[in-house]
Amino acid sequence: MRPFGATGLDVPPVGFGAAAAGDPALTEAEAAAFLNGVLDAGARLVDTARSYGLSEERIGRHLSRRRGDFVLSTKVGYGVPGLPDWTGPTVESGVDLALRTLSTSVIDVVHLHSCPREVLERGDVVEALARAKDAGKIRVAAYSGDNEALDWAVDSGRFGGIQASINVCDLRNVLSGAVARAAERGMGVIAKRPLANAPWARGEPPAGDEAAAAYLGRWRELGYDLRGLEPAEFALRFALFVPGVSAVIVGTRSLARLRAHVEAAARGPLPGELQSAVLERWRQRSPGWRGMI
Repeated sequence: MRPFGATGLDVPPVGFGAAAAGDPALTEAEAAAFLNGVLDAGARLVDTARSYGLSEERIGRHLSRRRGDFVLSTKVGYGVPGLPDWTGPTVESGVDLALRTLSTSVIDVVHLHSCPREVLERGDVVEALARAKDAGKIRVAAYSGDNEALDWAVDSGRFGGIQASINVCDLRNVLSGAVARAAERGMGVIAKRPLANAPWARGEPPAGDEAAAAYLGRWRELGYDLRGLEPAEFALRFALFVPGVSAVIVGTRSLARLRAHVEAAARGPLPGELQSAVLERWRQRSPGWRGMI
């Protein structure tokens, strides 16, 4: 386990991005077996969101009896019936709705989910999340997003954690200093998309997936020397050991693949010269690429 900044929470190095658990094609029996298998594999940080289909509902239904076994993270700000997105009441109601759906008395980490900077600056959604923390409904008020909005969230002093795109094809948030500043302020840092949507496994990106398309093009342009490592291990170990990162979250439908990621993380950081070579290659070949939201 690793400290999640100075929040008092500890998190495993590899967590599970639970969008796949929300797939309606899964039966409830399959969802139950899969989610319990995630915890048994050691990925005991479970990250979900209101927008992930049946994910929150299934986590509440199938993991509530094991609530003490994992760190629970979700995201709010939108999708509350009868309320407009990105208002203070929507955030407050969203937290209450998530508590009920997830069948828990407290949520460990709650993020404002890709909230635009201008909304953050307005203040009402940030204050609403702070009130939920003060009321004991959540343990850590956090922000999930990238680029200028992430910079604002880090520098505002209003959040205990962030979640941002950090991977070998997406280093804007690292080289801008946002991750380092977050760590200096005692914030926990979760790296999303640590595998960059696995561009090495694709001939073409999925239709309509902007991030996957961008990462595929970047992967080809960057042309990293993996020095004999499997691409997934290379990418995961890089992201996990970026200074300041507390944990990575991986989304997969395969428990075998998830176990392989946990095992790769246990092998520790990449050799120092290889970790540095990734950063140098990015500096040489990234023509102003931005973080993918």
